[in-house]
Amino acid sequence: MRLRLEFTTEPFDLDEAPGHAVVAREVIEAAELDAVDVGPFGNTAEGGADAMLTTVDALLRRTLEAGATRISLQINVIGEGE
Repeated sequence: MRLRLEFTTEPFDLDEAPGHAVVAREVIEAAELDAVDVGPFGNTAEGGADAMLTTVDALLRRTLEAGATRISLQINVIGEGE
């Protein structure tokens, strides 16, 4: 099964990336996922279910530890070729 993750972390700062956003980027870029897109207003990644669920666990734990006060995420099951 392939999954697509979309997420944001808050609080948001337009002048400088907060620590939790930097940590989120590190977690996503180090994960065994593909189609990773990290941006200032949202982040997306795709990958297999096992890798994605492991990544989401790390993402939640590490960004909360780094000061995130809100994490919004959505996970969709996607078909091959989507």
